[in-house]
Amino acid sequence: MLALNSLRISSSTRALLQPKWLMKKGQTVCYAVTCSGHCMSSRFTKKDTYHSTMSSMVHGKIRERSYHVNPVSSRRSYCTAQVSLNCWNCKKPLEKTPVFFCMSCKAVQPPEEGTSYFKIMDCDHTFTLDTQKLQKKYLQLQRSLHPDNFSQKSLKEQEYSESQSALVNKAYKTLLKPLSRGLYMLELQGLQIEEGTDPGAESEFLMELMEINEALDEARSPEEANKIGQDMKGKLAELTEEIDAALFKGELQAAKALLAQMKYYANIEEKVKGKLSEFM
Repeated sequence: MLALNSLRISSSTRALLQPKWLMKKGQTVCYAVTCSGHCMSSRFTKKDTYHSTMSSMVHGKIRERSYHVNPVSSRRSYCTAQVSLNCWNCKKPLEKTPVFFCMSCKAVQPPEEGTSYFKIMDCDHTFTLDTQKLQKKYLQLQRSLHPDNFSQKSLKEQEYSESQSALVNKAYKTLLKPLSRGLYMLELQGLQIEEGTDPGAESEFLMELMEINEALDEARSPEEANKIGQDMKGKLAELTEEIDAALFKGELQAAKALLAQMKYYANIEEKVKGKLSEFM
């Protein structure tokens, strides 16, 4: 009877001490729970698929979007013993993640490995994110993390500020444009678009690209080059909507194929800018 009561107490305690958990996409996550007198650990494995619900504004109305995401093919293990991080300077606990500064001593903290760019920039994990909010967050972070602010601090703080500032720069540049943002979202799911010609591209599409490039090479006025540039903007806008719809439905392979097309059109758009500079 005593053993049975001990088992019930242990089970009850375990349930009460179950932490709020944060699931990483496609990763096995180990959660460490610290309590007085002993420590218990629990392991959770992400299921085959999951979905996250998001809200977006469409024609003045709030539309709830549910993005279905497949697991990452390459799994890594993380132990959230680091969820209860301590400041390297004053040793006091750091409550939120990602953390840039200690709330107690104000010391800049080192970057947290594996943190997604969406979390770093405090924006929704969605292809159609708010770029104005992204830019505002970027400026806010760089004002506080720029290495010039730490020239009189310790070498460790100078090093951490440089690392954090560089990471924020990379996250911002990646998420700012639809192409790099979409490629990053696929990368988080273990999908990458190879460099060079896409072997899966249709011959009709490749022929279209060839004709556009030839027309750009033969352009003899800014107006002709601008016309091609405007056509590319229109195609990129259409692809942005199609990619968002594919990600919304969880059709990652379709999104990958559309992003491959976007890559070609974005490349031509850059060539148009170069062509226009020749007329100046």
